[in-house]
Formats: sequence, C-alpha cells, structure tokens
Amino acid sequence: MKKSLIALAFGTLALGMSEFVMMGILPDIARSLGVSIPMAGHLISAYALGVCFGAPLMVLVARKRPLKQILLALTTLIILGNTCAALAPNYWTLLLMRFVSGLPHGAFFGVGSIVAERVADEGRRAEAVSIMVVGMTIANLFGVPLGTFISGAVTWRATFAIVAVWGAVATLLVRLWVPALPPLPDTGLKGQFRFLKHAGPWLVLASVMLGNGGIFCWYSYVSPLLVHTAGFLPDRLTLLIMLAGFGMFAGNLIGGHYADRFSPERVVRCTLAVATLALVGIFFGARMPILAVALMCVTTGCLFCVSSPQQLLILENSRGGEMLGAALVQVAFNLGNALGAYIGGLPIERGLGYEYTTLPGALFTLLGMVVIAVYIHKFPRHATR
Repeated sequence: MKKSLIALAFGTLALGMSEFVMMGILPDIARSLGVSIPMAGHLISAYALGVCFGAPLMVLVARKRPLKQILLALTTLIILGNTCAALAPNYWTLLLMRFVSGLPHGAFFGVGSIVAERVADEGRRAEAVSIMVVGMTIANLFGVPLGTFISGAVTWRATFAIVAVWGAVATLLVRLWVPALPPLPDTGLKGQFRFLKHAGPWLVLASVMLGNGGIFCWYSYVSPLLVHTAGFLPDRLTLLIMLAGFGMFAGNLIGGHYADRFSPERVVRCTLAVATLALVGIFFGARMPILAVALMCVTTGCLFCVSSPQQLLILENSRGGEMLGAALVQVAFNLGNALGAYIGGLPIERGLGYEYTTLPGALFTLLGMVVIAVYIHKFPRHATR
C-alpha cells in the first residue's frame, strides 16, 4: 500500500471525527455552555455550512497552487479550527470555530481524490480513492465512540483537542509521504466552472445527494429506532454504532474494489438498489433485533460503498475543474445529510414510529438509482470497459 494514501487516510480520519463526533458530545456541550439541545445542534449545521463554503473558496484561493501545498494548508486548518474549538470560551465562539473546522472538509476530499488518482497503480484508481476514504469509516468505527467516551469521562474540550492532535499527525504524514505533485493545469476561474454546463456532473451530484439523503432519513434516527423499536438496551448503543461503523468500513473497500473491476456508475446503481431494499426491509423487520442490526450494517455499508465510485465519476466529468468537482461531491453529501435528517423527522413529528423514517429514505435512494441509470443511458461509454 502506498504511503501517500495512508497519509490521506489520516486526514480523512481527522475530518470524520470532527464532523461526526458532535452527535455523541452534543448533550455535554449543551450542559457546559448553558444552551438548549436544539441550539447546540446548530454546531452541526455550522460545520456543514463550512463544508459548503470551503469548496468554492478553495478554487478561488488555491487553484494555482501545488497539490501537496494545498493539502498541508488544509490539514493546518484542521488543527487551527479544532484547537480553537477546544479553547472556545462561549457558545458563539464555538459556533464560529465549527464553521472554520468545516472549511477544509470538502476541499481535502477534493484535492485528496485527485492525488489518489494520480499516484494509483494502473486500473486501481477507485481502490486508491477508497483507501483515502477509509479514514472516514475508521472515524465512525473507533474515533467517534472514543471521542464520546472522553467527553463524558473528562470534558468535550479534550475531544476537540484530540482531533487537533490527529490533524497534526496528518500534517506530518502529508509532508513526509505525499509526493510533490505539480498544480493542475490553469483553466482560469471560469474554466473551473465550465464543466457544470453539462448534464453529466449534475446527474452524479444528484445521485450523491439523493442516495446519502435517503440513507440519512433513517440513520439520523438509528439510535432511538434501535432502543424504542428494536428493543435494545441503551447501554448497547455504543457497540451497535460500532457495528454500523464496521459496515461503513467494509462497504468502502468493497465499492473501491468492484468499481475498478466493473465501472463506478454500475457499482453506484447496484448499491443504491441494495440500499432501497435494505431500508424497506428495516421498515418491516425493525421489531426483530437481529434482522434490524443485520440490515443496519448492510445499509451503512451502502452509504460508503458508493463513496469512491462517485468521487471517480465526478473527476471523469469535471476535466478542467477537477478540484471544484471533487469538492462538490462532499457538498452534495452534506446537503443530502441535512435534507435526509429533516425529511426523516417528519413521520416522527406526526406520531409515527421510528421505522417510518425508512419509507421516505427508500424513495430517495430509489430516485438516486434512477438518476444514475439515466446517466448510464446518456453516457454509455462509461458503462463498459
């Protein structure tokens, strides 16, 4: 395995912890800063806004810079944002620092995908991208439970400090192991956006948003579903969430392998079909604990099985603006998360059971599958090799 890909994985691990650990430490922050849970929830939204602003900002500021130099700047921003979050004296400072922490997220995935594609062996581009993304899955498997535990045992500030330290490790490894790659060809500022005139990238981004949005309709409420519907005790949740993280880890590697063997869009289409069936299965089997957990692992596996194939698809459809295109995948991912959490909550607000979150989710993933089927029909040259 190439050392440069390991360095990129350390960066995505830091970003994964920074993004997802908030779900576990939210009550601790609310108590410490004297704010309500809904108000503390804005800290999650601030990070997502940072992701959305960071992608186009990177194109404006760094599009002419060498790729390794951009990665070093982004990992430094991870350190800065999380260090300041750990030291934040009040809620509003923490809110600002969460926005800052989100700025490098989409940009790092964008530049990292380009670097992974360039250093990959022949015929193993998707696998190389999946190795970079594996850090995000490990964050969900081990990092988020660890951060949640430390927040409860010590303080939530220590959790952000650990993320900052991990960012420093990522900075060191990028400096040592990522080769000095030249900057992308300068197509001008307008040239960076020119690929958005075509249908291909929009279809890819729509499949990302719909697919992730559908799964997050359910996954945003997976903990109460496991407790109140499946009947698990609350003290089993940490282990169950780790199983969900294992599904993400395995799904990511499977997606990268088969995207190289077949084609990225075919893997996305099949994965979204499986996700649709799994969500429907959860609706009917949520009260059967073993089945609910098994389908949970399948569905979280689908969430990351499409990650590296979608990153490659957007690179294929954004030549001349690869940096922006690869970063926009993360914007679509986060928009899907936010949309899914909102739509999934509507049945609960109307007094329905938590299993009903899967129905709008299955509709979204089905639409995502239809969108990628349209892409395959419209661009058949990508569908066969």
